[in-house]
Amino acid sequence: MAQWRTCGRWSALAVPPEASGGGRVRGRPDSARDGAARARRAARRVGRRAGRRAAVGRARPPLGNGRRLVRQARAAGVGRSKRSSAGSRSAVPDVLAPGLRVVFCGINPGRVSAAAAAHFANPRNDFWRLLRDAGFTPRRLEPHEQFAALDYGIGLTNAAPRTTPGSSDLRAADFAGSAERLERLATELRPRAVAFVGKEAYRGVFRERPELGLQERRLADSLLFVLPSTSPANAAVPYFERLRWFRELREQLQTSRASGW
Repeated sequence: MAQWRTCGRWSALAVPPEASGGGRVRGRPDSARDGAARARRAARRVGRRAGRRAAVGRARPPLGNGRRLVRQARAAGVGRSKRSSAGSRSAVPDVLAPGLRVVFCGINPGRVSAAAAAHFANPRNDFWRLLRDAGFTPRRLEPHEQFAALDYGIGLTNAAPRTTPGSSDLRAADFAGSAERLERLATELRPRAVAFVGKEAYRGVFRERPELGLQERRLADSLLFVLPSTSPANAAVPYFERLRWFRELREQLQTSRASGW
């Protein structure tokens, strides 16, 4: 199910200004020159490592109960990555486990998210901020902390696996098999709800235009809810309007729990 990949975050070692010229400094003892040279070499090594890790990504395990939840998801048979009918692999891993409060379903990975191998990684995307402000998480998680979302009963997936510059670049074929995959996800993992982040994510899966909010359709026993898109392309919708729908989703989940679901 889960591919634990994030971009490594490294910072170069600080090099004294007088050591940055690379030449011999008059009047400085040999030991000081040697120390400056070692610092420059170390800084170059760190920079090379940072570039390699940013390009390839490095495994990062989930935090807290996330480890246990991921093991349960594997036992339930959830795949490590998802493929479309054309066989394309998603650049962003699913974050899934059994018995979650809600699985948020985006439309597809954008270029920034694909490069980071993390959901909603564009710094202008308000998703993680909305989660905190709506009360889903006690603090704002960073995209590279996506597996920590499992500790709060939150899962993440996408409707289509293919990376595109924008959702308008998707084709109908990109959503082939997505309804069946989400039906299987709901049946095997039994989240309380699947929340589509944007009307187009829902439309791509079910071929019908939804209204925002709770839907009549269900997947197995899971509620379906449509949220406004959190993409910067949807900036025309005020932040507090989007926050209102996230809060309504949270209230809906609390109501369903109180009713014994």
